[in-house]
Amino acid sequence: MKRAFDLSVAIFLLVLASPVMAVVALLIRTTSPGPAIFSQTRVGLGEKSFQCLKFRTMAVGTPDVSSHQASSTWITPIGRVLRRTKLDELPQLVNVLRGEMSLVGPRPGLPSQTELLEERRRRGVFGVLPGITGRAQLAGIDMSQPQRLAEVDSEYIASRTFLTDLLILFRTLAGKGAGDAANT
Repeated sequence: MKRAFDLSVAIFLLVLASPVMAVVALLIRTTSPGPAIFSQTRVGLGEKSFQCLKFRTMAVGTPDVSSHQASSTWITPIGRVLRRTKLDELPQLVNVLRGEMSLVGPRPGLPSQTELLEERRRRGVFGVLPGITGRAQLAGIDMSQPQRLAEVDSEYIASRTFLTDLLILFRTLAGKGAGDAANT
């Protein structure tokens, strides 16, 4: 049921958001050099790597590090708006269609985040698809807190229901929670 819901909502949101996505892509391309879409290797279900898609919010040539390790000076002006409004996440709907992500689940980490990977491995977090949004993001817990993040991810998995996923999704769409913050 979760997969059918994910597919239905992802298709609906892609159709609904396609004009916004086109404008965002155009704004990115006209305000900074480089592609509009950013692809980064992330660790997903069963610890398999996949290419996570996002709108590019940082300058081309930025080192491949997690957001909390990145300098805020690397973020483009339009990137600041995209991050604040979470519009940078819209391309991940394609990852949902591909079966690499779910709408709701633990946010996928980078292969270089060894402490987070170990904590998640220990708690069985890699047994579910990663999500575009999740309980930890609504609680303001980012990847700079790997042990706490893995704990909350594990608690989510143990208690998840269709209703809790809906609540997380609606709270995210209403603007609750926060993503990973860049260093200042």
